[in-house]
Amino acid sequence: MNPRTHFRLVVLYVLVGALLLVLVGRMWALQVLEGEKYRGIAAQNRMRDIVVPATRGMILDDRGKPLVRNRSALVVSVDRTTLSRRKDGGEPVLKRLAGVLGTSYDEISKRIRLCGPGIKRPCWPGSPYQPIPIEDHVDPKRALQIMERQEDFPGVTAQVQAVREYPEPDGASAAQALGYLQPVTQEELDKRKGLKVTGYSGVDLVGRAGLEAQYDAALSGEPGFRRVLVDSQGRVTGTAEEQAPAAGHNLVTSIDAGVQGAAEKALKHAIDGARRAGRPADAGAAVVMDVQTGRMIAMASFPTYDPSIWTGGISQEEYDALLGKKKGEPLISRVTQGQFAPGSTFKISSVSAAVKDGNSLSGIYPCPGSYNVGNRAFRNFEGQSLGPMSLHTALVKSCDTIFYRFAYQEWQRDGGMKPKKNPSDPMVKMAREYGFGSRTGIDLPSESEGRIPDRKWKKGFWETTKAANCKGAKEGYPNVAKTDPARAAYLKAVATENCTEGYVWRPGDAANFSVGQGDVLVTPLQLVRAYAALANGGKLLTPRLGVAVVRADGTVVRRIESPPPEKLPVEARTLKYIRKALADVPKSGTASGAFSGFDFKRVDVGGKTGTAEVYGKQDTSWFASFGPVKKPRFAVVAMVSQGGQGAQTAGPAVREIWEAMYGTKDRKPLLDDGKLPSELPKMPGEGAAP
Repeated sequence: MNPRTHFRLVVLYVLVGALLLVLVGRMWALQVLEGEKYRGIAAQNRMRDIVVPATRGMILDDRGKPLVRNRSALVVSVDRTTLSRRKDGGEPVLKRLAGVLGTSYDEISKRIRLCGPGIKRPCWPGSPYQPIPIEDHVDPKRALQIMERQEDFPGVTAQVQAVREYPEPDGASAAQALGYLQPVTQEELDKRKGLKVTGYSGVDLVGRAGLEAQYDAALSGEPGFRRVLVDSQGRVTGTAEEQAPAAGHNLVTSIDAGVQGAAEKALKHAIDGARRAGRPADAGAAVVMDVQTGRMIAMASFPTYDPSIWTGGISQEEYDALLGKKKGEPLISRVTQGQFAPGSTFKISSVSAAVKDGNSLSGIYPCPGSYNVGNRAFRNFEGQSLGPMSLHTALVKSCDTIFYRFAYQEWQRDGGMKPKKNPSDPMVKMAREYGFGSRTGIDLPSESEGRIPDRKWKKGFWETTKAANCKGAKEGYPNVAKTDPARAAYLKAVATENCTEGYVWRPGDAANFSVGQGDVLVTPLQLVRAYAALANGGKLLTPRLGVAVVRADGTVVRRIESPPPEKLPVEARTLKYIRKALADVPKSGTASGAFSGFDFKRVDVGGKTGTAEVYGKQDTSWFASFGPVKKPRFAVVAMVSQGGQGAQTAGPAVREIWEAMYGTKDRKPLLDDGKLPSELPKMPGEGAAP
């Protein structure tokens, strides 16, 4: 062997030795230094984590009747991720599944596609990584075919799950107050700690509105998990570890199913009656509140919907109907989100402000048919002149011109068109003290604030609309002029005035404010809260629906308390005076027709009608009440948009609710002597399996 060849062999030996050393070193690192890590990865490759859903808690009324409960159902779900990994995209699997379920391949494809812009329902609004339920009323024989032939249905599961059910005890739907469930989104799922969900379950649903959303954490419980061993084909061969789920807690509410059902029925009767009389009556609300505690006894909203529509998927037509104006946007709660001019029901605030501002409770005031506010005449309802009267009679007969006078004089004292640096605005301030223009703090999401307009609001609104008003002032309204020249001229005059001085708080703004008109907007919940404060002596309570979170065995997890009430800055004698005046409204005042023949000995009710004018629409009908007058327990308010006068539509609805609660000579009362349960109810069992 020559030296060159020998050298080459030595180099080769060294190279091979070095490679062997590197290989041995790497093997040592993998097996010793990083052995634990890779053993875990290997274990994961032969194990699967499956979430075991927690049974969601029930929502109960004050007597323990389920407003929302669960029923057992066989649910078939499809895992898009598993199907997408197959060469054929899973199409044959879905076609076989369609044959078993008795549906079409196209229908299943629609249900498992992801919702997005331009995608019509049915589609999947939840996480793309979650198995998607496509059928929740599966026949057991069909489900057995899927479970026994997993090789033909990879990515498809059939499991018994709890499905939400809405039994409507005593006819109580309360759909907007209860809310609904929807699949968890991927964004929400990413925030969750612990195991990734690999099987469809109730844990994938979260509350999207109402009590379901407000108390989602308490109702949902804690899911368990099952760690199973699988072979190379993904078939389960055994269980490595298991942890049982913790069931969700039940929520006891203050809703009384009987009263809730009566309120919904009364509201429906009022709306049907208004429509028969030729009025549109396109929306409404009826509310019952405990004036001593702030507990909500009933919250009816119209139009409404069947909350079970969310179970098992929803079509595009059904979804559009829930959100669209054509069906009246039934998802919106008119109780907490509807904003309407309150009309004369607002006068309890205006009287309080006028008396606090120096006007005498015992005074006599003229009630002419019209009153000049600046250079404009503001008329009484139907222009009636009622002569001199007390504030008591002004409330009973609903004289507007007395309130116009109060408002105009206050506006003048504040400087008129050139206001003082710090104007007093007594009526605006008092309205805010009554809780108008701000959220009540009820334990429900998405509450509206309403609107109490003032100088600051007027200026902001002017800045927003100035360009449009100035354009109208300059160019007029030629399209309107083609059909209605007089109206076009009126619009141009208004636009001119708003363009030049629309930021000014005019005398007409103050006058309209005093009778709950103009730009004033309130929610039915705000109004019932204000009347509760009037009835209980000045305590402005925070409304509450939740009473307690309770385990299935009846153990109380926590009681849901309300914040301390605020105090109305109104003297007790003023509140007493107003209550006494309102006690005569159903007997000899504007609501006497609606309450003709009412048994006041059984329950003495006081209240106030409201007829709010709305531009371009028919009047909004209101009636706000409290009772019994001497020892008030409840406040009841009804509102019907485009329902006409307060005594025509809302008044009869409120009467029907009172008669349901306290009974009549021909009807048993829903409440025993007007009393509600004082103790928490016993926990009922869940609904039976289908």
